[in-house]
Amino acid sequence: MRQPAVRLLRLSQVPYAELLALQERWLRRLQAEPGTEAGALLLCEPAGPVYTAGLRGGLTSEEATRLRALGAEVRAIGRGGLATFHGPGQLLCHPVLDLRPLGLRLRAHVAALEACAVRLCELQGLPGARARPPPYTGVWLGERKICAIGVRCGRHITSHGLALNCSTDLTWFEHIVPCGLVGTGVTSLSKELQRHVTVDEVIPRFLEAFKETYKCTLISEDSPN
Repeated sequence: MRQPAVRLLRLSQVPYAELLALQERWLRRLQAEPGTEAGALLLCEPAGPVYTAGLRGGLTSEEATRLRALGAEVRAIGRGGLATFHGPGQLLCHPVLDLRPLGLRLRAHVAALEACAVRLCELQGLPGARARPPPYTGVWLGERKICAIGVRCGRHITSHGLALNCSTDLTWFEHIVPCGLVGTGVTSLSKELQRHVTVDEVIPRFLEAFKETYKCTLISEDSPN
């Protein structure tokens, strides 16, 4: 049986707004002709610090003002979950997918994202990575979260996705309660492996995990249109 084809768009290091704009273009494309193609996998590394609040909020106006004073951008976005941080040294993966050609439901999509991150950690030499049930959605090493996951789905079409810390400056997380989880910590591949791990280093292994998990082929696109 022929595997569904997913377009791969690698944006390197770009402003977060550029990722959101490309995501919106792909959402409109899939919504215009539902069920005709599987969609696109958008990958990037944020060019600057950004705090995002999900559909359940997570940041008051006073907190947003305080975070902007640190030099960070603050955005309310349409994914699930509460507040988190995105910044340089982090792999952002936004699969904009029509789940029907892939034969998936929403919960299976979230589980697949978790599986991709767990597999990447294993390939990097961290066999202890585990997914946990809500409200601890994401991937963890003990009580330290290495990958946050928050998605949106409407009429079988997904957006947003995961953020995996490679060499992220983890001090940015100290200014919020990440994902609203008190008493838990955050970590990165670099911290766990005790060496500098770049986003570019992990992308080939992440793509390997994505193809295996989603049972799809990836077709690279030169232009993010």
